[in-house]
Amino acid sequence: MKDAYIAAKERWARKMSGLAKPQVRSTDRLPPGQRRVDNFPVLDLGVVPEVTPDTWSLRIHGKVEKPITLDWTAFRALPQFRDTSDFHCVTTWSQFDMVWEGVAFFTLAELVQPTKDATHVYFRSYDGYTTNNRLDALMDDDVLVAHSWNGAPLPREHGGPARVVVPKLYAWKGAKWVRELIFLDRDLLGFWELRGYSNTADPWRDDRFA
Repeated sequence: MKDAYIAAKERWARKMSGLAKPQVRSTDRLPPGQRRVDNFPVLDLGVVPEVTPDTWSLRIHGKVEKPITLDWTAFRALPQFRDTSDFHCVTTWSQFDMVWEGVAFFTLAELVQPTKDATHVYFRSYDGYTTNNRLDALMDDDVLVAHSWNGAPLPREHGGPARVVVPKLYAWKGAKWVRELIFLDRDLLGFWELRGYSNTADPWRDDRFA
C-alpha cells in the first residue's frame, strides 16, 4: 500500500501544480453494462436534507491521531483541488469528463493522521445514508470531497453543499450531503452494502451486487 500511496500522491501533486498532462482516454472507457448520458440523473433515498454552508460541518474521527470537525469556512480554507473524471452509476449510466472541485481526500487524511491500524472509512450523511470504503481505495489521486461541479456550486439535489466523489467505484460509494468520516480498523457495511450491493463496487468488473 505504501508504494501505491506514494505513486498516487505524486500524481495528485502534479495535478495540484498544473504539471500533469491530460490523461489519455482509451476507446473502451465505458465500463461493461453502462450507457453514456449527458445529463446528471438524481438518485437518493427520497430525502433531500436542507443543509446550507452555514449549517454544514464535517466531523472526521475514529482511528486517527487528530480528530477534527470542520465548518464551511475551515473546509474552504484547506488546499483546493480541481479534477476531471468519469462518473459511473450502478443504475447503468455514465457521464464522462465531470469537473469537480473541493478538498482532496489526501488533504483530509493528512490533516487527521490515520493510525497504523486504520483500514476502512465509514461515511455518514445528513439524510441518514451510509457507505463504506477501503482506505487504500480512497488514497487515490482523484478522490475528493467536492463542493463544486462543472464550475458551479454543487446543487442540493446532487449532494450540495458537499459530497464525496470516488471516480473508480460506482457512485453510491460517494456519499452525498456528507457529514461524517469515521476511520476504522475493520469493515462496516453501509446502507446499500447491507441490502445486497457489492462491497467492492468496481465498474470495470461489472461488480454491482454481492
